[in-house]
This record gives sequence, C-alpha cells and structure tokens, in this order.
Amino acid sequence: MTARGLIVSAPRSGAGKTTVTLALLAALARRGTAVRAAKAGPDYIDLAFHAAATGANGYNLDSWAMPPALLDALLGEAARGADVLIIEGVMGLFDGVAGAPGRRGATADLAARFALPILLVIDVSGQSQSAAAVVRGFATHDPAVRIAGVVLNRVGSERHRELVAQVVAALGIPVMGAVPRHEKLALPERHLGLVQAGEHADLAGRLDALAQAAERFIDLDAVIAAAVLVTAAAGGKVSSLRPPGGRIALARDAAFTFVYPHIVEGWRAAGAEIVPFSPLADEPPPESCDCCWLPGGYPELHAGALAGAARFRSGLAGFAQTRPVHGECGGFIVLGEGLEDADGARHGMTGLLGHATSFAHRRLHLGYREARLLCDGPIGAAGATVRGHEFHYATLTAPGNDAPFSDLADGQGRPLGASGSRRGNVSGTFFHAIAHAGTA
Repeated sequence: MTARGLIVSAPRSGAGKTTVTLALLAALARRGTAVRAAKAGPDYIDLAFHAAATGANGYNLDSWAMPPALLDALLGEAARGADVLIIEGVMGLFDGVAGAPGRRGATADLAARFALPILLVIDVSGQSQSAAAVVRGFATHDPAVRIAGVVLNRVGSERHRELVAQVVAALGIPVMGAVPRHEKLALPERHLGLVQAGEHADLAGRLDALAQAAERFIDLDAVIAAAVLVTAAAGGKVSSLRPPGGRIALARDAAFTFVYPHIVEGWRAAGAEIVPFSPLADEPPPESCDCCWLPGGYPELHAGALAGAARFRSGLAGFAQTRPVHGECGGFIVLGEGLEDADGARHGMTGLLGHATSFAHRRLHLGYREARLLCDGPIGAAGATVRGHEFHYATLTAPGNDAPFSDLADGQGRPLGASGSRRGNVSGTFFHAIAHAGTA
C-alpha cells in the first residue's frame, strides 16, 4: 500500500470540515491525483459528496460501532489504489461517547490508532489572535494525536488573515490555508444534515467552485506533504453482518437512499447478489429474490407517491408471505400502517407492521445504539448483539401490537427498552445496523 493519508477535523461541528474536505478532494482530483475519501463516525450523507468529488465510493470508519479488526480492513480498502486518502472527521476532534479508550467514536480514536495527522479547520469568524489558544489546546490535549497544520475558515479580510496566521504560526504549526467567508462555498442543509448529493442539480458546479477555492486559498502541496503513509490491513472481511439472503432485493430511489457501503460490499463479498428496485416507480421486490431490504432515506418527502404505489405495496405484501422483509429507519416507517407528513396529512403505508409515525410532531432521536436481537432475522441470530446508529425526527404516534425486534441500549450501555417490531417474516427498526459487537 502506497497511499498517504490525513484527517480533516475541527474543534466543533459547523466549523467547515465538509466544505474544506470537498474542496481538497475536488482540487486534487482535478490535478489527476488518485484521491479517495472516508468518513469518521456514522454519518452517511457526506459519503455521496465524497464520491461525487473523487469518482470513487468511500467508507465510514467508526471506532465505537466497528470492532478494531473491521476498522483496519476498511481503512485498507479505502486506501486501495489511492495516492492520497482524506478522512473527514465527525463533530469536534475529541468528541465521542464516554467509553473505553480508542472505542469512543471520536475522530481522535482514528488518528491515534492509525498514526494519521490532523489538518485542523478553525472557524475564525468573530475572533483573531484568540484562535491560537484554540490551536494550542488541541495540539497539546492528547500526545497520540498530532496537528500537522491548520486551515483558517471564514476569514473576513486580508488583515484578519494576517493577525490569525501570525499567532498560529508562532506555535510551530503551519497555516496551510485561509478560506474567506463566502456563502457560495456553503452547502444547503436540512434537519438530518446536508441536503443529499443526488438532490443538487448544480453539484458539479459547486464542486468546481470548491476546487477553485482550494487552489486559490489552500496550499495543496503542503497538505499532501503533511500526509503520511497509510498502514492498515488490506483486504479481508469488510462486513460483520451476514447476508440476509442469496439474492437481496434492495430498495433504491429518492425515498430509499441509504445503506452503509461496507454492509452491501460485505454481502457481495460473501456471495450475495444485490438486486435494486424502486418503490417510487411502483416496482415490487423482484420475485427472483429471497430477501427484501428497505433502507433508510426520506420517505416523508415522498409519502403521497409511496401511498399511491399500489403495485409496490401489494407485491411487497406477497413477498413477505414467504420471505423476510426488513426495514431500517425510513424503511421501518414505510412498513407501518401510516405516515403523517410535516403538514399533518396522513398517508397510508404498507401495513405489514402495526405502528404509525408522524413528522408533524417532530422529536430528535440521535445516538449510538447497541441492540440485543430477540429473534433470528436479517441482521443476525437471536441473542446476537449489533451496534448501530439512530438519527431521525419521526415520532411513533401508535406503537402497534407487534413483538419487539430487540432490546436496545445507548452508546454508554444505558437500557432504552424494547425496540423495533416483527411480525411473521417482517421486521424493522429505527436504528441502522453497522456491525456485530466485538472486541478484536
């Protein structure tokens, strides 16, 4: 393996990690560099932007949800064939759950495990020399985490840049870029983070603008020079979830947009065939398949179309009579009796499970989840423990009378009670499975 790598992180969320990461990826790709990307933590939206910028799919790297051996294998896969690997951090550099060292879900866990340097993005709007104190604190907080350079973001003027750059450089940490404050460099957001890459008609233009910004305001040669050789196990097992079938019908369209890449690639590596279909196009799961998977997404934005997709609904019901059907988050919502959209209009869903959900009564559900499975099913055998993540604003307005799918705990092991539903061959949960729990 010859790839060189580094991590783009920041003191907090919203400082500009994604903007700087995409700018670097787009600029390096435009140079002809074989650049690849990965995302620290469980966030799935950023990966599609990375793929658009690099032309290659990436992976999540999550130190809490993934056993260390899986992390090693995925880092090796992410770096395969790359000249440069850029990992986008999650939240602030040291933010994670309280837990065992190296297993907190923090970006710093990855930096320490793989000895990868940090390019720290500092939002300097509203401050000048005080930014040096922030950099000093992050540089000295953990001896196992090395800050290789700093990018100043949202700089107000040339004088502002000079004031901050002088005091940061005095710390012995190079300033590798200073990006001005400009609304055209920001990406639009919605309640679950960035508006998805596939929804941007002008994504190519946005990436081009970001590449130009990186070329003008970031020292790309210095960033590449700061990267170090990536050392991790290449190849090997890339998923610890067994395939739920030999031919898996996977819903894939604007309503069903998300399943972790390492899960799908792990299924393929184990010999399964993935057969995509579109509920929004009123397609049922193909009869040739022996399992159906409804992933997460934004069914609330397409509730009317899903409610009117009679062929999909009847086909799914027939499929479920003899074969397993599993839904995660958005998929779980669609398996229920009904969905109330943000305007309060109710739309009938498939009714294969008895719950009902609402987006008119929003409540944030966010965090790591550890599930002990209560039955054999598509994500594991009864008694198995699976780690994953939950992030949605849906509220259960009717829990239904189905049997629970799992006993749930949060990222610190605190019990959350029974969760999810199962009825016959149909099961569903609000959390996205990432990996079976493990310690090695």
